[in-house]
Amino acid sequence: MLVFYKERMVFLSVPKTGSTAYQTALAGRADIIVADPPELKHAPVYRYNRFFRPMFERVCDVEMETMAVMREPVSWLGSWYRYRQRPFMRGKANSTHDISFDDFVQAYAKGDRPGFANVGSQFKFLEPRPNGTKVTHLFRYENPALLNRFLEDRLNLKLQLNRENVSPAMDLSLSEKTSDKLRRKCAEEFSLYDSIP
Repeated sequence: MLVFYKERMVFLSVPKTGSTAYQTALAGRADIIVADPPELKHAPVYRYNRFFRPMFERVCDVEMETMAVMREPVSWLGSWYRYRQRPFMRGKANSTHDISFDDFVQAYAKGDRPGFANVGSQFKFLEPRPNGTKVTHLFRYENPALLNRFLEDRLNLKLQLNRENVSPAMDLSLSEKTSDKLRRKCAEEFSLYDSIP
């Protein structure tokens, strides 16, 4: 999470959407950087609403806008799958070694997900709160030009991004049956992504 106090903006870090690269690029410009622990670095809207929003409103008497990036749902799952294929994951309970991407997505689409497929939900991360707290500016991971232009204009800077935390490339094809099941069981993920201009 990055806080730009003068601009009244908080950049929420959705996992697997390039947040580490943006954190590195904008660290010198941010007023507050929440880099650890992961539960705070990747604080979803509900956690921001409960802990961070009251701090800004009660202590500073300001209302902050929020921004976030969402990745196309299959691509997002592919990033988690590939991340959990890295050598250091071998032998761990949530490793995806010896599991096909199709089986990983089938497991993700279950109601009770096994550990290796329990990677959360972008929809739940970004879900608005009953008090009206929500993401003010939502961008597609697949359209970095729009996101970067927004940041450059809002923060009055020239953005220099490097790729970080990149997982190994591999085949991420899904059977039609698995793709249909994912779209049916996780329809809110696709609806939210499709709603982003």
